[in-house]
Amino acid sequence: MFHEHGNLRKRTQEFARRVARAYQALPARDRVAQVWGEQLLRAGSSVGANYREAQRGRSVAEYRSKIGDCLREADEALYWMELLELDGYFNSTVIASLKQEAGELIAIFVSLLRSRPTYS
Repeated sequence: MFHEHGNLRKRTQEFARRVARAYQALPARDRVAQVWGEQLLRAGSSVGANYREAQRGRSVAEYRSKIGDCLREADEALYWMELLELDGYFNSTVIASLKQEAGELIAIFVSLLRSRPTYS
């Protein structure tokens, strides 16, 4: 589905791929990095999965519920990125664009939740 922000389905898919690449860059033998990274990976990949489910929603309520899930997962992904950055696992300049994308996705989902969708 296309929004004023472009193809959100493709955008959330690319976000998941970027999160996966960031996770792969974490030190494999550092337990904290791996646990936090796995949380980031789960949240980051859930954004697009929930968006796809929203598009198949059977009602406005189901659509809005899944968009709410997208919002929560994007915000959680941002949280894990911030923790990993604060503890020095991610370089600030390297992770900045991924954090920005998470922030933009959050804003888009907030906007979608505030709108009154028509459902056919």
